[in-house]
Amino acid sequence: MTYACAFCGEENDTFVDPGGGARQVYTEDCAVCCRPNLITVTLDADGDAQLEVTQEYEA
Repeated sequence: MTYACAFCGEENDTFVDPGGGARQVYTEDCAVCCRPNLITVTLDADGDAQLEVTQEYEA
């Protein structure tokens, strides 16, 4: 899956672990600006993922 960095807006790739539970929260650094994105993944009953990306801290 791809997401837009919460800081610079650049597209990044992330991988969702379907075995990680219905709700997963983790931090991933942007490949372009290196700032930390807080990613919340919610999996529905069919295994489809919804991503929410926010800034881990205010710069």
